[in-house]
Amino acid sequence: MTGAAELVQTFRFQVDLTISEPMPGWPSSLGTGGFSECSGLTLEADVREYLEGGFNYGVVRRVGRVKLAPLVLKRGMFLKDDGTTDSTMWDWLSATVYGLLPIPRYNGRVTVRDPSDQRVTATWCFDRGLPVKVAGPALNAITGNIAIEELNIAHEGLRLGDA
Repeated sequence: MTGAAELVQTFRFQVDLTISEPMPGWPSSLGTGGFSECSGLTLEADVREYLEGGFNYGVVRRVGRVKLAPLVLKRGMFLKDDGTTDSTMWDWLSATVYGLLPIPRYNGRVTVRDPSDQRVTATWCFDRGLPVKVAGPALNAITGNIAIEELNIAHEGLRLGDA
């Protein structure tokens, strides 16, 4: 018998976004490691039901297309060395909104590490991401919270394991 099963803890993770195909004027890496929350690591298979003659006590079910949820990344807003806000994520979505072609696509890797930061316990990879939403921080003069921005990325494939 093997030892006790270890559960993956989710508080120590890193997100790496690297450009799919190098393009002039666009960084090869976008927002590496600087995210405080990641959600949307979801695949959902569409199930189709078929009624088959003579099979009156049930329904035949077949797997259809897979639905991919957008990846949602949240992070504190960063300042550049000159004191201005880092607008890289906003620039990526703006290029999409303003129709600047070709639109850069980024591949991503979400890596979860063990609490001691000694080994990788899980890795999800996605392909050819496009920005679909960037949200700025909620501003509130009373709380003094960190400004959090959110990036939603639609992608063309998600898998558990190395790229």
